Amino acid sequence: MKSQTEYLTFNTSSKREYINITSEVEEVVAKSGIQEGMVLVSAMHITAGVWINDAEQGLLQDIDDWLEGLAPFSDYRHHRTGETNGDAHLKNLLVGHQVIVPITSGRMDFGPWQQIYYAEFDGRRNKRLVIKAIGE
Repeated sequence: MKSQTEYLTFNTSSKREYINITSEVEEVVAKSGIQEGMVLVSAMHITAGVWINDAEQGLLQDIDDWLEGLAPFSDYRHHRTGETNGDAHLKNLLVGHQVIVPITSGRMDFGPWQQIYYAEFDGRRNKRLVIKAIGE
């Protein structure tokens, strides 16, 4: 059994941002030398997320509009703590914080058009993401 762990750090220029990280994850898988296994991609903050979807033009804006409609920037009880990111916590729950992708013959075993995205919901500060490939 082999494993490879790497971290990415993000510091986005805006509060919400969606970043395609597929190539970075592919690099970790290739570096690992793993032929058969899995790769975990996990946001290490409760105001960020990770998902798999299409890289089709317009889709990111549709997703952003959907998330804002379900968890709008508003006045939440959480804000009584002095934080103003209650919506970011809810958006994380909607998209999830991690994905697992199978590794087959040394490559991520995706379906057509699948890409991995890091979703930042409370940016403008350093946040980390872990990529962990495990297998043989």
